[in-house]
Amino acid sequence: MKITILNGSPRMGNTAAMVNAFAEGAKAAGHEVEILDVGKMKINGCLACEYCHGKGEGKCIQKDDMEKVMPAYQDSDMLVMASPIYFAAPTSQIQAAIQRIYPLGKPAKATKAALLLSSMAGGYDVAIAQYKTLTAMFGLQDMGICTATGDENKSEAKLAEIKAFAEKL
Repeated sequence: MKITILNGSPRMGNTAAMVNAFAEGAKAAGHEVEILDVGKMKINGCLACEYCHGKGEGKCIQKDDMEKVMPAYQDSDMLVMASPIYFAAPTSQIQAAIQRIYPLGKPAKATKAALLLSSMAGGYDVAIAQYKTLTAMFGLQDMGICTATGDENKSEAKLAEIKAFAEKL
């Protein structure tokens, strides 16, 4: 299975540790994994110009790093979204990437999804609600949600749990 992980963190901290543990477990199980650090990419928000649904024939008018994300998004069998929680929501960087899939909608091949979230104090409701809406809208099987809160971040026990989760996919 080809797995694409969208890492929405703008820094390589707690979320990156979760992403790396997941990738390690998935690779150990024989899956192909591509990590896209969308939190570090230059991805503008959707302009709602509808170019993609008219003259663009499914392509966005904006030319930015989303052009690196779209092929992986379309070619994946599983999509994993990862983000720290900032002010009770996923990062603006992953939000921009998610909103920019608008021209494509449902991924061409993906049938599964998972969510990785890190936080110092919880507050996962908004991110989980968005994830559940997207999985329902695109008909993706929810394979699970992993969270790391406070001292769980980067703990050996939590990272082993995430790795074991990915090994069972």
